[in-house]
Order: sequence, then structure tokens, then C-alpha cells
Amino acid sequence: MDKKTLEKYSAAFTLSDMEIFIFPDLLYALVLANIMSPEIWKWRDDPWFAGIRKMGPLKKIHRVKQYVMDHYNFNLDLETWGLTDKQTEINRFSEFVDLEMLSRSNALFGYEGDKYYFDMDIRRHFGLDKFDSDIIPYWKTETVEAMNAFRFKPNHDAGAGECVSLACLYAAALFVVAEVPLDKIFLMGTPLHSQNFIMVDEGVLTNNRRIVTKSMWYNGTELSALARRALEHEQVTYIAHNTGWIHSMYPEATIDRAAYGIFREKLSKFLETPIDFEMFMNFLRDYSRHQKLFQLCFQCQCSNRYIPLEKAFGYEHGSKNRLGDKTGRKLYCEMDEEDLYLQPIDHRYRIYHEDELFTVKPYPAFIETLKQNFPGLENHAEFFTDLKKFVHTVPRLPSTQKEFAAPQSITITPDQTREQIIEYLSSIRISNFQFPISNFQFQNQSSSVADLAFYAGRYMDSCDWEPFFKAAFERNPVAVELFRETTLMNVFLQMQSWPNESIYDGNRLALPDEVVNFQRGDGIEKAITLMNIARSRHLQVSFKQNHPIIHVHAGDDHFEFVSGKNLSIPQIPHSK
Repeated sequence: MDKKTLEKYSAAFTLSDMEIFIFPDLLYALVLANIMSPEIWKWRDDPWFAGIRKMGPLKKIHRVKQYVMDHYNFNLDLETWGLTDKQTEINRFSEFVDLEMLSRSNALFGYEGDKYYFDMDIRRHFGLDKFDSDIIPYWKTETVEAMNAFRFKPNHDAGAGECVSLACLYAAALFVVAEVPLDKIFLMGTPLHSQNFIMVDEGVLTNNRRIVTKSMWYNGTELSALARRALEHEQVTYIAHNTGWIHSMYPEATIDRAAYGIFREKLSKFLETPIDFEMFMNFLRDYSRHQKLFQLCFQCQCSNRYIPLEKAFGYEHGSKNRLGDKTGRKLYCEMDEEDLYLQPIDHRYRIYHEDELFTVKPYPAFIETLKQNFPGLENHAEFFTDLKKFVHTVPRLPSTQKEFAAPQSITITPDQTREQIIEYLSSIRISNFQFPISNFQFQNQSSSVADLAFYAGRYMDSCDWEPFFKAAFERNPVAVELFRETTLMNVFLQMQSWPNESIYDGNRLALPDEVVNFQRGDGIEKAITLMNIARSRHLQVSFKQNHPIIHVHAGDDHFEFVSGKNLSIPQIPHSK
């Protein structure tokens, strides 16, 4: 492999956020790896999904959402996958990535585009302030197996993963369990977040563990405000689809141009809404600083009552009723007479549900009427800026001015079995490693994304070992750090006390940091973990395999591991 190809295939094992950012075809490779995994297919047999095939598309998605909520937690820490430094990663990628553009677009290399994170100091937010400014985390995107294995870690009662892991889990689960066709699922990555847009109903966004429908997007709650942040403030760096990808940093794109056009249209419609009284209340709930401009007027006992809007919103706390929707009248009845005025409050604009202002209108028509009714509002420019942002978010998507390749779609359907899908993906793999792999030079309709899926899925009986060793020995710092003060013999004895079982089935392999994090592994995985630790100490390492025994020599020590996997380890590269 040439250097770039080797880095990309090696990155398919570690799948860090920065690697996926630089090699965008890795994102969909992980989706396909999860689709091939037996773990998600087991969900179909869970009682929670009984009768799901008879449900409507949106209800199916809600079913999957609740399963994810019940079985997975969000996890983003610095301990799970360890640390690296900017210069090391820059040295890896400098020959084929524009570093200035990288620093403007990636959170780990200087991006501060979201004012929220800029104000709070992004390094402090992520816990990096205690390290030198050159230190950055290995936030590795977990496979579904690694996500499930979090339950073996102390203080974890369920599976877990970071935002990209959850996005890839959702994409696979929606395909396998909710039977959403792949062409309806688009994965979006921003410098600080990852989420999916599902073209079902009016559209659905996945956001970490949750989903956001169009009505939820505009309900003005804190959860919705968190979900909105990425699309309101950040550049969408890349989008992945079953037809390919498009990336703001690269002049070429492999996604189908027509599919990308449909996505842009559907997402734009999702992010725009007409305004009525409920929508106006939702806006003021979210942008609470503008509540002081208004008073709410409603009829009570045949006469009008008036209340400062911020006090009216205060009654929502602890109540199931909300201003603006059909339960609003019940909320009026919960208000204390002492908070209500019999006369209008000076210097506040009066708003009431029955006002003709709030007949459903497009944003421009509503603004024109609002200014006519309340001329003084024009002195509050931020009010109109915020209102426009709330009802019409304009996402910053990758430009359509790209060099589009002929699409190479992954054509699988939810009606196929797992075995049929694996057979299909295997049939379109690139298997000749003697030529540089390019998304624009497919041979025999082969797919590098399908090929990379087998690497992301750790199918070592059909993958080149060189990228695996590169990943295992260069980017697994947690195992090295954990045992830094431990003799190799004691490392061996401690690992031997762990269950001799892999988190991956068949001839699929965990990396050293997965073995250490989840304190379990097949003998071959433990042997490679020990070799990684020994190499970090600059010891001469060699091995001999007499199946099922693996003999490892490190310095003057000899160790034996028993493997239940039917794999033959090739010659490992020499220590640096």
C-alpha cells in the first residue's frame, strides 16, 4: 500500500474522530460494519420490537430510539481511548491534507466556530485544560461490539459511545430493525458533532441517543436547543450516504449528485416553518431574553387579564401544560390571581392567541404584520435576528461546486438476510492491494467503502494484517499507560486472570485498548496487547504460533497464550 492508503486502512481499525474527518469514506464503512454485525440483528428478536413490521415508519423509528435510550449511554471522556498530540497527527496527515483548512474545520486542531464553545473555552469543556495545549484526545468511534462492551467497565450499567458511534449505530439499526432504506439515511458530521437526517415523514434528526422530529425541533425546549446548536452554528463538514460522501475540505465528491440535491431540499424544508401563536411562544421559550418585551393577554371571567410573559412561562415549570398549544388554557387557570393585572402593563407589547397576527403565515409575511402591529419592535434588531434563526435555520452544507464521480451505490435492502448482505459486500470489495485505491478508479465496479467495512468490522481472516498492526502498535496508548509501572510478567498474569473471550465473534479481533478497557480477550488479542506494551518499552519482540498456542518472546521473557480463533498471525513488523 502507498502511505495514504495504509493510513486510511489502518484508520479503519482505530476510527478516531480526526481520522474519519480526514478519510470520510470511513464513516459509512462503520455503518456497514455495524450492519454486518450479529449484534444489531439480535435486536429483531427482542420483545420490545415484537410487531414492529406492522407499525408506521415514524413509530418504528421511535421504537428504535427508545431501545437506544434504554441500552446505551453517551460517553465522551479522555480516559477510554487515551491521548495523542497535534504534531504526531499532523505528521501522519501532512502529505495529503491542507493543514490550514484542517485547523479551521476540526475541533481538535483549533476550530472555535461555535460561539458557545468559544465562550466557555473548548479545551476546558473537554477536560484538556490540564494538559499541554499540544495534547489532543483519541476519541475513537466505537463499533457496536465496543459500545456493548462498555457494560464490562466499572460504573457502567449499559453500553455506551460518543456521538459518531451513536450516529453509526442509529443508521445501522434503522436499516436492520426499522427497515428504513439506506437511501433515506444521511450522516452529517460537523467539527464538534455528528447526527443523521432521516427522510421519513417531515424528516427526523438523530442527536446522540435521541431523535428530533420537526415539531420537536421547534418546541423551544432545552433539549431541542441542544439539538439545534450544530446546524445553527457550525459548518457541516461532511455528509455520508449509501451513494458516497461529500466533504467541505475536498474538491471531489463521491455522493450521487441527485441524492445530495434531494437531501438539501428536504433538510431545508425541515429547518423552515411558518409562524402561528404556538410557534411564536416556542420561539420566546427558547430565546427567553426577549420575553421581557411582551405581556400575555387572555380572558378570564368575562374580562381580560395581563401577565408579564416571563412570569407566565414560569408557570410551565412543574406543569404538563404549555403556553401556545392546546393545553395553554389550562395553564392560564393555574396562574395565581396575584400575578395577574386587570389593566395592560405599560411598555410591553400585548399578545393573545386570538389575534389575527397569529394566523399561520410564512416568515416574511409574519414579520411585516408584526412590525405594523408593534412599530417599536424595530428598535430591537436582535429580536428579529433570533426569530429568523429560530424559524428558518440555513445550514452551512458542503458546496455543490464539486467534481462529482459516477455514483457507486451500496445496494442492499432490509429484506435481505445478514448473510446475503455480507456476501454482497464481499463481492464488491477491492481485493488487490498492489495499486493505489481511489474512489475515482473503481475496478470491476468494486467499492473501497465496502472493503473498508470489513476492516472496521475486524474480519481478519479476509483483511491485510499490515494496517491492523500499524493501528495496534501506534495508536493504543491506554494499554501502555495502564501498565507503565508493571513488569511484563505481571502484565501477563493480570491479563490471564481476565475472561478468555473476545468482544468480537468469529475470527474478528479487538485492539489492545479494547482488551484493556473491557478486561477480556481471546488469547491472540492478549498476545498482541502484550506485544504492544513490550514494543513501547523498546524490547525485542517475536512470536511463534502452534495453534492453539501462541508463544511470545519479549526481551528475556517467554509467555504462552491460548487462542480459540482460527487465525494465523503473519510476521509482525519490526519495532521502531
